[in-house]
Amino acid sequence: MKPIRVLVAKVGLDGHDRGAKVIATALRDAGMEVIYTGLRQSPEMVVQAALQEDVDAIGISILSGAHMTIFPKVYQLMQEKGLTNVLLTGGGIIPEEDSVQLTDMGIGTLFAPGTNTADIASYIKDWVAAHHQ
Repeated sequence: MKPIRVLVAKVGLDGHDRGAKVIATALRDAGMEVIYTGLRQSPEMVVQAALQEDVDAIGISILSGAHMTIFPKVYQLMQEKGLTNVLLTGGGIIPEEDSVQLTDMGIGTLFAPGTNTADIASYIKDWVAAHHQ
């Protein structure tokens, strides 16, 4: 079985990527192939990279407060490009009510700072196993 491929991205003007790098390392340690796009990506750049890299999941790290704009935009672009069998997940500083609203739109679980990285890896593995049969 091929390894799960995950694109980790920082979208927008947020210049802090330590958390994204920690997650990328943890997912690699869990046996996944990780593509890290670096800082200041646009939603279009993220979705294009996901298409090119044939990923199973996209993880977006947001600390800037733009989550209610960025996640729906990335999700919309994913639908338009046919990435309907790709998990969109992420984390950062996201209030609980916003997280619930985003999940209701079809976006995967969003993780708060301090979440155990093994829990994030398990979530991605379980989602991919359930959706790629």
